[in-house]
Amino acid sequence: MPKYLIAFNDEWVPEQTTDDLHRKSEASNAVLDEMKAAGVFLFAEGGIDASTAVFSVVSQNGEPVFTDGPYVETKEHLGGFTAIEVPDDESARYWAGRLAVCLDWPQEVHRFPTDLAEIIERQTPGS
Repeated sequence: MPKYLIAFNDEWVPEQTTDDLHRKSEASNAVLDEMKAAGVFLFAEGGIDASTAVFSVVSQNGEPVFTDGPYVETKEHLGGFTAIEVPDDESARYWAGRLAVCLDWPQEVHRFPTDLAEIIERQTPGS
């Protein structure tokens, strides 16, 4: 069964009061509980943004080099995500829609490839 990542960038989230965040946390946790009851929930985490970055790593001469920065120069930072396992895109749309509505900010959905052949096919020029 395919696995999907439902995620949002921190920059997509409008200003929130502490009360707003508590209400949205309760609402999104209710959706996550429904996912668990439906047997589709794999993992979720939120509250991550640029301030939570610990380090970066690059490959240099075949060796990993870790630094406290600089980080990738982008304004977009992952804000949170949920991983689910559902039978099809339509099911993933359902759960992503539930999260988008209860949080009132955009979500983006990615389907993980189901096998190595699919990964190679997607990355081969002209396919």
